[in-house]
Amino acid sequence: MTGVNVLSFRSLDLNLLKVFEALMTEGSVTRAANALLMTQPAVSNALARLRDALGDPLFVRSGTGIRPTQRAVVLWEPIGEALETVRGALDEQVFDAHRAQTEFSLSMSDYVASLVMPNLLNHFGKVAPTARIHTVPNTILEIADQLEDNRVDCVLSVYVNEAQQPAAIRSRSLWTVDYACFMRRSHPLAAMKRLSTRSFLNAGHVDVSLAGKTLPSYDLFLASRGLSRNVVATVNHYSAAYEIVRQSDLIAVLPSDLRSQSRHAPFLHAMPLPLKAPPRIVSLFWHQRNDTVPAQRWLRDTLVEMFARSD
Repeated sequence: MTGVNVLSFRSLDLNLLKVFEALMTEGSVTRAANALLMTQPAVSNALARLRDALGDPLFVRSGTGIRPTQRAVVLWEPIGEALETVRGALDEQVFDAHRAQTEFSLSMSDYVASLVMPNLLNHFGKVAPTARIHTVPNTILEIADQLEDNRVDCVLSVYVNEAQQPAAIRSRSLWTVDYACFMRRSHPLAAMKRLSTRSFLNAGHVDVSLAGKTLPSYDLFLASRGLSRNVVATVNHYSAAYEIVRQSDLIAVLPSDLRSQSRHAPFLHAMPLPLKAPPRIVSLFWHQRNDTVPAQRWLRDTLVEMFARSD
């Protein structure tokens, strides 16, 4: 340990660490003040003292809230875990789901929401009747930003480029998405025993692009093999794609799990893909600053218990 580190620890009011914790978990001076039952000026003053003691800005303004600096992110894991240990020793604090009035926010596509939300809400009705859940759209490309900016508690999604996942973003695989080629039951191609590559590529396609990208992920796979298909349109909702397929001659590569799309199932015909892309995995994403927050940990454990599959 250097002399500077020893001095900063000796001069630090350890009560300020509770303020640091609230700022990390709330992402806003206002929300941190409310959580701590303090005034905003008092929290701002505590933050100024923290900055002086640690020699770092710790937080910078970002949109309507604040974002931790790299120094704050590095400090958060050991400090958060230490505070949780102390809190558990002193208070034996446990998240009481049955009495909690916590509001959780989840980011997901309409496809994932249709699979997750009915069962999750039924479960909440039994074990956390006074808790609330809000969902927001998932554009895939904004996963890290949504979590960094504290806009959502968790994201349930596939990830575009796992190699570029920021270190502060944690993840847990939930299930593998299986895809099929969908078309209306009376579509000319539906009479084929097996869909040929040529017929498949030449047919008119509709695809889902949550982020509004010009090239959906399946086309990236085709391009890697020197192939392309006839994409007539892209939409940003899975439900819209199923409906378009039902009412037109367009076909689509869509998740084959139609449990949540039961009103479409009687009108649709699914065939195996002639060119099967690598599997995509829906994962649960969260920010490391929420690793030790009891309510957040309970939410993640609940989601994993309910939706993680061993494919």
